[in-house]
Order: sequence, then C-alpha cells, then structure tokens
Amino acid sequence: MSISFAPGDVVAVLALVLSLVATITTIRFNSRQKSLIESQELLNQRLLAREESDAQAAKRADLSASLVKTGKNNWRLKVYNRGKAVARDVTIEWPDDDDLLIQSDVASKFPLEMLEPAHGVELLALVHMGSRSKHEITLRWRDEFDDTNEKKVYPTL
Repeated sequence: MSISFAPGDVVAVLALVLSLVATITTIRFNSRQKSLIESQELLNQRLLAREESDAQAAKRADLSASLVKTGKNNWRLKVYNRGKAVARDVTIEWPDDDDLLIQSDVASKFPLEMLEPAHGVELLALVHMGSRSKHEITLRWRDEFDDTNEKKVYPTL
C-alpha cells in the first residue's frame, strides 16, 4: 500500500499550515492589541482625573501667612494667596493673649473684600524680646470652590 499525494493534496496541506500560522499570528496580535487598549484606557482615566483635579484647583484660593523682617527692627505679617482663585471675605483671627498684631491695623484692613491670586496684605507686627517665636493664626475665606474655607497657620520668627 503506497500513499500517493496528488498536487491538490500538497496545496491543501500547505493552505492548512498557512492558515494555522495566520491564526496564531492573529491571536498574538489581538492579545497585544487588547493590552494596548487597556493601558490606553488607564492612561485616559488618569488624564481625566488630573484634568478634574486641575479644574478644582483653579476654583480654590490657598491663603497662608508668614512673618517677614523688613528692616532692622520692623516686622510684618504677610497674608497672601497662593491659590489660583480669588479669595473673598477674608478674615483673620488669633488668640486674645497674643499681642503680635496691632488691632487698629487689622481692623482697617480686615475683613478683606477680595485677595487676588499671587497678592498679599501686610500687617504691622509687634515683635519684642518677650515675643513668642511661634504664633497661631486662623484665616477664613470664601472662593468658587467652597463658601467656608478655614486654615490655621503658624508663622514663626
């Protein structure tokens, strides 16, 4: 018994091998494509989260305060806006036993109607030999993000 192959049989076997190779290549390509699509979706989600975060940051004011020496014995408390939005109705409070700020200077400037981004207000500070080196100050304001923002800062000499 001898097996004889006709030319059509050889072509059929070659077509079968070629289709198997093509199928395996397609499966590998599809798995790589799926991996790429998943990583692209993850990247899009992260970009969207960052954009949302940036949009919220654009609506926030970020107030802070620091003591600045302006001369030999002259000190100022600088209240400034580091955020990207305008701070409105800015108020400042400190403990009653702290004699750091001149009440009349504070009363003439606060409540501040608005404090633009990258701007600040300077208040006269009374620093003497008996002054504490660390002071607690509470800042309150409104902005586009929230109507009740509060931040405690601790300026030091």
